[in-house]
Amino acid sequence: MRLVFAGTPEFSVIALDALHAAGHDILAVYTQPDRPSGRGRKLSASAVGQRAETLGLEVRKPPRFTPEAVDELAALAPELMVVVAYGLILPQAVLDVPVHGCFNIHASLLPRWRGAAPIQRAILAGDRESGVTIMQMDAGLDTGPMLLREALPIDEAMNSGELHDRLAVLGARLIVEAVQQCAEARLCSQPQPAEGATYARKLSKEEARLDWTQPAPILARSVRAYNPAPMAWTELDGERVRILEARPLSLPGSTEPGRVLASDGQGIHVATGDGVLSLQRLQWPGGKPLAAIDAVRGRALDGLRFS
Repeated sequence: MRLVFAGTPEFSVIALDALHAAGHDILAVYTQPDRPSGRGRKLSASAVGQRAETLGLEVRKPPRFTPEAVDELAALAPELMVVVAYGLILPQAVLDVPVHGCFNIHASLLPRWRGAAPIQRAILAGDRESGVTIMQMDAGLDTGPMLLREALPIDEAMNSGELHDRLAVLGARLIVEAVQQCAEARLCSQPQPAEGATYARKLSKEEARLDWTQPAPILARSVRAYNPAPMAWTELDGERVRILEARPLSLPGSTEPGRVLASDGQGIHVATGDGVLSLQRLQWPGGKPLAAIDAVRGRALDGLRFS
């Protein structure tokens, strides 16, 4: 099919590769404008922009869809537009351009977790499964009819980065199937049910601060959900400490939340509102990520309190 692809982060790259490998005619790739990155804050192309250039595809980076930008899209005469974590809300004028409209890869089992952060919100909520929904886009926020949908279990030790990678692979496979079925006129749509809809609001660095009055299992989910970004954190003696891995222990906290009960090669055991959280991997200010056995070397942590 004659496709236009729109995406920006690494999650979108696998889908772009899959559609390209399937032999579709990708007329242009739309992505977010270059952003400052790295210590030098130099302008860098998005992950999708870089990959599209490698594949020899035309790349377009409009900051928004002006009437002129919509006309330029229409001049391509696409049969279908595939949208994967693009980062721009598409106006109705864009949705109306392709013959078959716009298909979106959404990293949840819609209608659960519409919005910006479905992967992290699923882990935070303790969901036992996530998945991918291929959706026909409409003017609402992830409210369009469902085309394909497949679940993926969430392992109790899985963090957001790991779930992201698995969903990206699943989404790439499903979008190739959806486009093929569309080309063969055998793709069926189903409206999203009214019940069960939830909203996955955007993440913030402040919410990733651990609240030690929470039970240990909830804190462990927070650590998993915020890894790799924005990363769970806490403070010790006024300095920020990032927590990369942790696991709950079925032990009584026996003291005020945040107090270090013990620190050894098995972990840094911290009292919580209910139970004990064992920190397995963390990053001291200005340092690199360390396993607990290395993080406790040269530090007397017992009795100190995280806040």
